[in-house]
Amino acid sequence: MSDWNLWEQRLVSFIAEIEKIGGEFEGYTIKPPADLLEIKKIEEQLGHRLPQSFVRVMTEFSRGMKVSWSLPDEDSLSTPLPEELQGLFASNFSWDIDEILSIEEARRGWVTEVFPDPNDPYDAVWHNKLAFMEVGNGDYLAFDLAITEDPPIVYLSHDDGEGHGFLLGSNFIDFFNRWTQVGCVGCEDWQLLPFMKDSKSGIDPLSKNAVLWRSWLSTTKKIV
Repeated sequence: MSDWNLWEQRLVSFIAEIEKIGGEFEGYTIKPPADLLEIKKIEEQLGHRLPQSFVRVMTEFSRGMKVSWSLPDEDSLSTPLPEELQGLFASNFSWDIDEILSIEEARRGWVTEVFPDPNDPYDAVWHNKLAFMEVGNGDYLAFDLAITEDPPIVYLSHDDGEGHGFLLGSNFIDFFNRWTQVGCVGCEDWQLLPFMKDSKSGIDPLSKNAVLWRSWLSTTKKIV
C-alpha cells in the first residue's frame, strides 16, 4: 500500500470515530494530482524549486487536500477528554498547490513588516522558509529551506507561540505520515504540542499522548 492510500485509510477510520461520538465532520477533499508543467510554472514564480517529497505527493497523489472536523461538547460524552489533551477541539486544514504563491507571499509580508531581523532569534525562524499551509490564526506551516535536500517542516508562530520553530516532520511525506496517525489534529501549535517531546522530535504518533488520544476516541461513547 502506498503512503497516500494509507493516509486516506487513516483519515476515513479516524473520521468514523469522530462521527461515532457525535462530532461534526464537514467532509474531506483530495484533489487530483498536478502535472510537472504546473509545478515548473509555480517554481518560476517562487524563484526556487519546490521540495522533492512535496512534488512527489502532488504529482503521484494530490495537488491539494482539505479536512474539517470538530469534537462534540464534553457533556455529551461518557468520558471527558483526558487532561493531557484538553487543547484538542477541531481540525480545519487545507494545503493546495494553487494557493502556495499567495501563502508564501503572506509569509514574506510578515518577514518584511514584523520579523525583519535575521539576527534576532525569534525573527530568524521566519527567514529562509517556504510557507505552504495557513493555520488560520496568523501562524504557518513551512519548509525550512536551510536544509536544501528535501527540507523539513517547521511551525511559524506570529505571537510568541510555544511551538515557534518546532520541527513537525523531516520532510513533507514524513510529516503527513506522522500527522495522519493522530487524525490530522488542528494545526495550531497547542494542538500539536501534546504529541511532541521537544522542539526537534517531530509529531510522535507512538507517544504516550498519541496512544491516549486514539484510545479515548475508540472507547468513549456518545450519551444518547
